[in-house]
Amino acid sequence: MTRVIHTGDTHIGYAQYHSPVRRQDFLDAFAAVVDDAVDGDVDAVVHAGDLFHDRRPELDDLMGTISVLRRLDDAGVPFLAVVGNHESTRGGQWLDLFERLGLATRLGDGPTVVGDTAFYGLDHVPVSRRDDLDYAFADHDAEYAALVAHGLFEPFGYADWDTEEVLAESDVAFDAMLLGDNHTPDVAEVADTWVTYPGSTERASASEREGRGYNLVTFDADAAGGDDRVEIRRRALDTRPFVFVDVDLREGEGAARVRERVRQHDLDDAVVLVSVTGDGDPVTPAAIEEFATEEGALIARVTDRREVETDAEVDVSFADPEDAVRERIEEMALSEAARDVDEAVRADTLPDSNVRETVKGRVEDRIDDLDAFAGGDAGSDDADSDDEGGVDAESDDAGGGGEHGESDADETDGETATDGQVSMEDYL
Repeated sequence: MTRVIHTGDTHIGYAQYHSPVRRQDFLDAFAAVVDDAVDGDVDAVVHAGDLFHDRRPELDDLMGTISVLRRLDDAGVPFLAVVGNHESTRGGQWLDLFERLGLATRLGDGPTVVGDTAFYGLDHVPVSRRDDLDYAFADHDAEYAALVAHGLFEPFGYADWDTEEVLAESDVAFDAMLLGDNHTPDVAEVADTWVTYPGSTERASASEREGRGYNLVTFDADAAGGDDRVEIRRRALDTRPFVFVDVDLREGEGAARVRERVRQHDLDDAVVLVSVTGDGDPVTPAAIEEFATEEGALIARVTDRREVETDAEVDVSFADPEDAVRERIEEMALSEAARDVDEAVRADTLPDSNVRETVKGRVEDRIDDLDAFAGGDAGSDDADSDDEGGVDAESDDAGGGGEHGESDADETDGETATDGQVSMEDYL
């Protein structure tokens, strides 16, 4: 029998809402997983990518992570991991550094056997490069085999990776796929293989309302009834409380009603996210945020989702600037490609966590079409120059109006890190 903790999307170093306290929360959540691993006497911790939020984590984040991994190593619990899109670079990976320090094992196409289970790894691969994958994995003689991968796999939300194709083309018959990238925990059975996401260990966006946690996965050849089985159980983490306050204002109601609803919750040290809808009076978000903070909230964000009537001569409703943006876009002589990108960035149905990958995919598709038309490969280097940049960089604005992919916006592979950040080359 082999028991492992399956986690991922820890996003260490993410200063959500520009808060140093929230930055520490992400490291603390990872430390809590490791504490559970040590106390729970598991055989390994399996991390499915995006250990860090940024490909150039700051020194404090690196040192904190190393300290946590040393606790795991001192307890004799191996740390097995793959590289996610947030932390991926063109050269060496931070995971390689941890492996060199004896604190981690980077999973790949050869088996890493723990107990009676062989673990394999598949780092994040951009959509534009997946056609070149052959899913060739070396053989093993263990009872079970598990593939640890980072990406958006079917049949889960926002999928762009065919799980059945991966399983059918792989040289190894996998009993489980332990995945990362999708921050929503879920499990399904695909072609007789258990496929699961543990979700993120901290709330990385306002859409992640459910509690955070990880998976405890057991590979048991001596299960009751004599049948081989893979058991996946969800374990909760005690993380920073988030308070979600949805206020539907009736006519005549306004800020006083919003404050009343906010006051009904325990706000102590919580991130408070208030959403206002309905037909009531206009509400000033800053005033409500200040009120919640005075009541004990660590951070407060208010989003008024209504369209407010304005004088006829005023063209912009500041309650919904989306209308103004849409109108302005229609006035601009944008190309079809530019409109395609704009649609992806502003789509209500696409979460912040997937904007970057969607835009990349659409741009790459158009570049591929252009190359095919031209009969050459012009632009292919540029198309892939930042593929590792990130699938699910999150907005730090509760209303979804933050900067998509802000952690990678100014990154260029091979640059010397600045602003207090240290490059991997400095460590190696």
